[in-house]
Amino acid sequence: VIDERYGRKATIVTSQLPIDTWHDMIGDPTFADAILDRLVHNAHKFALDGPSMRKRSSQTQKTDAGGTK
Repeated sequence: VIDERYGRKATIVTSQLPIDTWHDMIGDPTFADAILDRLVHNAHKFALDGPSMRKRSSQTQKTDAGGTK
């Protein structure tokens, strides 16, 4: 998919893993280099930091279910 879109269309990729850990996760260095070259070249990277919105939502739902806030 990425190869077909490379240089032609915008692609948004999200991950919970930092880019510097992708080589280890992908395993094969050749595949990892090819994938990262295509994704990172001309990319705009945004690293988000802060509390988990999922945890916050989960806590709100538990509180609402109990009838108190």
